[in-house]
Amino acid sequence: MILVQIDNQISPEQKQFISEKISRMHCRYTEVLVKQKVIWVVEHKDTIDIRAIGSLEGVSDVHFVPDPYPLVSNKWRVENTIIRLGDGVEIGGEKGEKIIAGPCSVESEEQVENVCRFLKSRQIRLMRGGIFKPRSSPYSFRGLGIEGLKMFHKTASSYGIKIVTEVMERKQIDEMLPYVDVFQVGARNSQNFNLLDALGKAGKPVLLKRGISGSIDELLYSAEYIYSAGNPDIILCERGIRSFENAYRNCFDVNAIAILKDKSHLPVFGDPSHGIGIRKLVPQIGMAALAAGADGIIVEIHPQPEKAMSDGQQTLNFGEFDILLNGIKQLFAC
Repeated sequence: MILVQIDNQISPEQKQFISEKISRMHCRYTEVLVKQKVIWVVEHKDTIDIRAIGSLEGVSDVHFVPDPYPLVSNKWRVENTIIRLGDGVEIGGEKGEKIIAGPCSVESEEQVENVCRFLKSRQIRLMRGGIFKPRSSPYSFRGLGIEGLKMFHKTASSYGIKIVTEVMERKQIDEMLPYVDVFQVGARNSQNFNLLDALGKAGKPVLLKRGISGSIDELLYSAEYIYSAGNPDIILCERGIRSFENAYRNCFDVNAIAILKDKSHLPVFGDPSHGIGIRKLVPQIGMAALAAGADGIIVEIHPQPEKAMSDGQQTLNFGEFDILLNGIKQLFAC
C-alpha cells in the first residue's frame, strides 16, 4: 500500500493530474479525510517508484506501507497516537491514563455515585460502565438504556470523570453521542463493519476490543475500517480469546499486546477482567498486560461485586482494586 498525503491547498487541476497519474500506473485509490487532512490509500500490484508520486505538485508526503492495514500501521508514523479527551485527559504516551475502571453494568445512580467518588479519590479520570449489554442469555440484565446513560454522564461529569460505554448498533450512535467520551466496541461486534464504519464518521474516540475468536490481523483490519472512515482516535484492546481451556474465562493473549505495539501506532489496552474472568487473579493479569507494554488496562470494579447484576465473578471490590493500584505503582517504580 502507498499513503499519499494531499496538500490542503491543492487545486482541482493538480488533484485531477495526480489521479490520472496514479491510474496510468494501474493503481486505484481511496480518499480518506482525517481531521482536515486528505490521504489517498493507493493499492498497487506491481512495484512502483513512489518518488514519481511524491514529486508531483499538490502532494505533501508519500509513504510505502507494506502492511495491508496501512492507516493503523506504524510504518508511516514517527510518533504513536495520543488521544486527547479534553480537560487534560489523554490516552497513550507517557502521560496517558493507565486505568479505565468501573462496573460491568450501570445499575443505579447510587452505584455510579459510589464508584465515581472512589475513582476521584484515587485520581482515576476514566470510568467504564455498560448501559446497553450484549448478554449470552436473553434473560440476563441487559442494561438501563439511554436514560441510564444520561444519568451516568451527569454524575460522572460532576466528578470530572470521562466515560467509556459500549454501543451495539448504528442507530444508537446519534442518541448516545452527546453523553459519551469513548465508544466501546465489544468482542461480539468487533467485525460489525457497518457499525465500525459509522463510528468512523461519528467523531468520538473508539475502544475496539478483539473478537472472541479474532486474530490480531482481524483486529487491525477492524481498526482500519474506523480509521478509513475518518476517525484516527482508536484504542486497541486485548480481552482474551476463546480456546479449548476451561480453567478460566478466556485465554488472555499477552503476546498480542507486544505484537500490537510493534505493528501499530495506536494505543493498546488490556482487559484482564474478561481476559481471565477470575476475580482474585485479575490484578496479576492486569500487571502482566502493563509489563508487556500496554498503554493501560480496563478493569471492572463494583462496591459489592457479590450483588452485581452482571460479571460479579470477575469484578474487583474497592479494596481489591487498591491492591492492583499498589502493584502497578511498584511495577512502574522498578
